[in-house]
Amino acid sequence: MREITFAQALDEAVAEEMRRDERVITLGTDFTGNPHKEFGPARVRFTPISESVLTGMGLGAAGCGYRPIVNWRMVTFSFVAMDQVVNQASKIRYMFGGQADFPVTYRCSTGGGMNLAAQHSQSPYSMWMHVAGLKIILPATPADAKGLLKSAIRDNNPVVSFECSRLNAVAGPVPDGDHLVPLGVADVKRSGSDVTVVGLAYYVQEALAVAAELAQEGISVEVVDPRTLVPLDVETIRASVRKTGRLVIVDEAPPTCSAAAEIAAAVVEDSTTFRALKSAVQRVCAAPVPVPYSPTLEKAALPDRAAIIAAIRCTLK
Repeated sequence: MREITFAQALDEAVAEEMRRDERVITLGTDFTGNPHKEFGPARVRFTPISESVLTGMGLGAAGCGYRPIVNWRMVTFSFVAMDQVVNQASKIRYMFGGQADFPVTYRCSTGGGMNLAAQHSQSPYSMWMHVAGLKIILPATPADAKGLLKSAIRDNNPVVSFECSRLNAVAGPVPDGDHLVPLGVADVKRSGSDVTVVGLAYYVQEALAVAAELAQEGISVEVVDPRTLVPLDVETIRASVRKTGRLVIVDEAPPTCSAAAEIAAAVVEDSTTFRALKSAVQRVCAAPVPVPYSPTLEKAALPDRAAIIAAIRCTLK
């Protein structure tokens, strides 16, 4: 099995789906590589620098039989298209009574750790989780990035793909052929027996590093990657917690109304899983502040391995 980077896996997913289905088009203000050389200007559209326009264009094209991929680039830029997403894309299939499909995929980079300052270092996926009618993917490995994005493009509903910037250069094995990862299926990245760590995006990689470190002390950490936030595979997470009796959730978004909060609530509201808990659920999240530009302050604002280890040790007391 070959190894490619997270960013290459995403590019491959788009190219393969465009080759597979001529209805797949991509819209954006910029592109990596040179996709218009292979697919031409009719299917690779450079748009005005107006996210509300290209978001609406994508939705309209989806309603006309195309399968558009709209690249917002940074998630920051999606905020100027909130009306198009919240009031239109998320609700349009319901308001048509299911009589029409709107298979549009919205892509954006997310996360901090790149010294890009407050506006370009956000992880606001929980904001979109509140909007009924959207599916949300959050891959953490090159294989999942490719497989989830391909599945998103084939889905008949609006899907938002959050792609962590810090993972772009991370390399990993990716299966050959038509590799698909189903939406709504979590993955146990490492099996363990003492504590479950649910990591999101970049923090799946950090959780795996922590698990390897603590294994030398005889602490067995199970690492679970949700991969999809909507739909969320609650049962896989609960099954892991019932086995280990402990839960730590690691997310670089602030804790209030977060994906970490939703995961914690989904675990404790199930009576069987709640009774299996041997200690309180721990969340390791970003500080509730705009992410600083200063590298030292940014590091202090975001979770790190030391914080994850401290949370794990807290559950083991």
